[in-house]
Amino acid sequence: MRVFLVLAALFWLVPTLGLLISSFLSPTDLNQGGWWQVLTAPTRLTAGNYERLLANDTITGSLLNTVAIAVPATLLVLVLGAFAGYAFAWLEFPGRDWLFLIVVGLLVVPVQVALIPVSELFGSIGLFETTAGVVLFHTAFGLPFAVFLLRNFFAEIPRELLEAARLDGAGELRLFARVVLPLGGPAIASLGIFQFLWVWNDMLVALVFADSAHPPVTVALQQQVRQFGNNIDVLAPGAFLSMVVPLVVFFAFQRQFVSGVMAGAIK
Repeated sequence: MRVFLVLAALFWLVPTLGLLISSFLSPTDLNQGGWWQVLTAPTRLTAGNYERLLANDTITGSLLNTVAIAVPATLLVLVLGAFAGYAFAWLEFPGRDWLFLIVVGLLVVPVQVALIPVSELFGSIGLFETTAGVVLFHTAFGLPFAVFLLRNFFAEIPRELLEAARLDGAGELRLFARVVLPLGGPAIASLGIFQFLWVWNDMLVALVFADSAHPPVTVALQQQVRQFGNNIDVLAPGAFLSMVVPLVVFFAFQRQFVSGVMAGAIK
């Protein structure tokens, strides 16, 4: 079974390996054969593609634009989702259950349905083709899942633990910061990984709402394909760099991600 899993993992990584090797091959070598030619001629590898990539202001600027979108959209979803999840789990207020049902119902609303009405709304208030507009759109569509996930996780915290903190004089804000957040760390980390990967890899929302003069990396790569279909020396390293960042984020928080998944499965 272990041998089979290792072979399956290696097979799954073949496209990534091919993209990595292609990013180190010159356009001439790529036109003459596939990336596997380096197995017999490793001297063909060169870092010239990355030198040209760093000289391409469109691609390098798009990476920074993607960071400017993905980081705020992830942090806003985590903060607002955590507060709302705690409120739905442990605070009593009128209409709490009905509001939570509405939040759950929003999970089934597809992004495509909201593109036209939100575009008209953003156009009327000056947020169309702005970074803030893309961040707000991702935040709005990420919140229903965040609230649903964190509410269910926070609801599993023993009531006795919260009551003991209240007896010690802890208010709701201190109780949330000192008790609930540390216990919900794995779930929050898992949510953060999902949200960041979704926003980083998104092209549809960015294609509609982002500034066409300062696009994120997914749109910038798509524009490169449309305008210069044969510039693989820029596309290959650009695509690999856009893929590396989510991989680094995932492996950096892998332990928290696994803890969150296991905790949810056990509960």
